[in-house]
Amino acid sequence: MEKIPHSYRTIRFQDCDPLNHLNNARYLDYFMNAREDHLSSHYGLDIYDRLKKTGKTWVVARNEIEYRIPANLMEKVMITSQLMKFSLKHLEVEMAMYDEEGKRLKALLRVVFIPFDIVSGKVVEHDQDIMDLLESIRVEGIAPDMKERIGQLEGRV
Repeated sequence: MEKIPHSYRTIRFQDCDPLNHLNNARYLDYFMNAREDHLSSHYGLDIYDRLKKTGKTWVVARNEIEYRIPANLMEKVMITSQLMKFSLKHLEVEMAMYDEEGKRLKALLRVVFIPFDIVSGKVVEHDQDIMDLLESIRVEGIAPDMKERIGQLEGRV
């Protein structure tokens, strides 16, 4: 099972600012859409189907993003995603956007998700099947500090 899936997106006109750079807020959309695709295509996890069947999903508790170099209009970018940490009541995912060749880091996003039951409206624990999946896809050795991690990805550490 691929622990660090990647996919490609083209930066579209409607997502850009007047300088033809991807708008800062739109990075989140590109990252989250890529992660949803990665979950489905690489791990067989359709979060919307799971929501229908179990009433459980994840909500975002925290985002931390660092913008390095602009993603430009009509540029093809590569987005990776990986699970950094997890527990019964949270998971931390890192997503990175690179140029098409995967050499130049454009942005790095870290997201903390919490499992949530929409019926009760409360945070819940992950089900055992999800815990098993998380254990199988977690990537180890990722620097916990964002600045240090950027150094790792840009080859400075």
